[in-house]
Amino acid sequence: MPPTNNPIRVAVALLSTALCAGGPHAAQPAFIAPENPRPASNAPLIDRVEQQVVTYLGQLADLHCTEEVKQQKLHSNGKPEDTVHSSFDYFILIQGASDDFQLTESRLEKSSDKANNTPMLLTNGFSSLLLVFHPYYRNSFDFTIGAPALEDGRTVVPIHFTHIPGTRSPAGLALRDREFALDIAGTAYVEQQTAQILRIDSNLSHAMLDIGLKDLAVQVEYSPFEYRDARVMLPATARIDLETQKQHWRNEHTFKNYRAFTTEAEQSTNVTVHKDPANKNNTDPGDSQTPKNPGGANPPAGKE
Repeated sequence: MPPTNNPIRVAVALLSTALCAGGPHAAQPAFIAPENPRPASNAPLIDRVEQQVVTYLGQLADLHCTEEVKQQKLHSNGKPEDTVHSSFDYFILIQGASDDFQLTESRLEKSSDKANNTPMLLTNGFSSLLLVFHPYYRNSFDFTIGAPALEDGRTVVPIHFTHIPGTRSPAGLALRDREFALDIAGTAYVEQQTAQILRIDSNLSHAMLDIGLKDLAVQVEYSPFEYRDARVMLPATARIDLETQKQHWRNEHTFKNYRAFTTEAEQSTNVTVHKDPANKNNTDPGDSQTPKNPGGANPPAGKE
């Protein structure tokens, strides 16, 4: 198949219909998760993190911010082949309950310097990678609590997570009009006193070479923000590296200038929220699109 300039889309999408992996090593079409997931761990710290994540989503829905995105296509030596900078007005809409909810990430493009047809990676939703602890996804992961350590005067506990194949996944990939779940594994670094997540690192649990996906590495950091007389941790940066057998892309998202919606009128009527998580029309990152799961991707045809 001849190469095209269609973008790759990867996302952590948070809609009520989840993607699932069909097997441990082969990419399978997405399907709805089993209704009887594995029982959750009773670890008190993980229970506290879960509650913090639920609270966090409620707070995030009241805020909007500026998101700056740097998209890069890299040479084999790691040096940039092409770079695009964009800026968006960013907010999240949430509907539903903890066991059946829909999260839509919306972007209104403010600026972009894209000037050529180099196929770029489109990423969204990774700021909410902490959804691995949300009640909707928690039972889909095995958790292991590591040894605490002091960081900047506070006790930080690493919690390792591994997705269980065949269960709901918060990460998915859209490829040539098909959707695939991603088995991810990583570590969340949690402040012991508050149970708030400070940062998360994750990778694919295994390569998916049958569809050309070699690795997907994600790093998300959260920073404190004063919200209604409380200190909350909100997304500060997200870095995503995606490698196929022949290509390497890197996107960096920076979130800043958080502010609360004082009235509903502050939400621009020019912002259109599209609920097609697969983004089958291959729109630009300025379009407000969110894939079905907290994670999804579409490589350009013939460019793996």
